[in-house]
Amino acid sequence: MTDKIVVLSTCATEEEAAKLARVLVEARVAACVTMVPGARSVYRWQGAIEQAAECLLIIKSSRGLFEPLRVALEQAHAYDVPEVLAMPVVEGSAKYVNWLEGQLGG
Repeated sequence: MTDKIVVLSTCATEEEAAKLARVLVEARVAACVTMVPGARSVYRWQGAIEQAAECLLIIKSSRGLFEPLRVALEQAHAYDVPEVLAMPVVEGSAKYVNWLEGQLGG
């Protein structure tokens, strides 16, 4: 098991995704953010079932930086309740994991 995590989040537009990605990478709480446009979400919001086109963010970071990442993402995000879900990275290529570590602050 590594100390690296992948955090998932969604936002409404590719423009917001690019803004959020830049905020996280500049703050060094994410080494890389992959933006996947074309996601569709179905969810319950304020008592109604909603459906929306979204852009998925795949954020690469570490456990120790989750809290500052969460705070930065929530502060910059347009949603009232943004998705911020972290999953552990069990294994990864040594070269990539080393590169990722070198890009993170803290």
